[in-house]
Amino acid sequence: MSSVEDQGGTGMNPPEYIAGHGLLKDRTAVVTAAAGAGIGGATARRFLEEGARIVIGDAHARRLKETEIALAAEFGAERVTSLPCDVTDEEQVRALFALAEQTHGGLDVVVNNAGLGGTADLVDMTDEQWGKVLDVTLNGTFRCTRAALRSLKASGRGGVVVNNASVVGWRAQTGQAHYAAAKAGVMALTRCAALEAAAFGVRVNAVAPSLAMHPHLVKVTSEELLRELTAREAFGRYAEPWEVANVIVFLASGYSSYMTGETVSVSSQRA
Repeated sequence: MSSVEDQGGTGMNPPEYIAGHGLLKDRTAVVTAAAGAGIGGATARRFLEEGARIVIGDAHARRLKETEIALAAEFGAERVTSLPCDVTDEEQVRALFALAEQTHGGLDVVVNNAGLGGTADLVDMTDEQWGKVLDVTLNGTFRCTRAALRSLKASGRGGVVVNNASVVGWRAQTGQAHYAAAKAGVMALTRCAALEAAAFGVRVNAVAPSLAMHPHLVKVTSEELLRELTAREAFGRYAEPWEVANVIVFLASGYSSYMTGETVSVSSQRA
């Protein structure tokens, strides 16, 4: 758990980490962009703590394997499987979902966490910058949602998809036109997919974090920018990735059984 000092000496301490309660016991979950210390990695861990089996993907093969080994040592090798997956590649997306079906006979939950950011004013933004952010963040979520719904529809046992959006999809921010457009697209995709998937008992929702940071990201963020960003948050601090993962667990569990097509803001922003 991060301390106030870890967060640049601003705001209050994060709350105590919450133990698992078996909310996803015996479920099989696919989580993308799950290698490392961010929201995807935190979600993979939380799902295991809640009793799930996980199949994790990430474009960074080495980090992904390291994550698999570490989680398997802690939770059991039979509950953790990984496969490198670049969500801009349809064949790799199909292979990830096929692995879940082959290993566990199907899947129950999919978390589309993969996304790509960047900063550039529109007058300076290139087609390549725009296209790359959109392809990973929006098109990648589309590819994985499509694969998830195909699998879940065929299984006939229902299921849940949770997409990672952002409050930037609602709120304007300079230098973030490509990212904001992509995340707004994720929200719209979530709503449309939910209407279609309801017919075969599948729920589709999204989370929209404001500011979630991890130690590696903090290291490459200037103190000035970190102070500016945390000043916008009512708690005077950024969210720990596991705090976002807790909401993803809620959306993946039976506690949110009547929710679909919703985007849940995981934010303490005041404006």
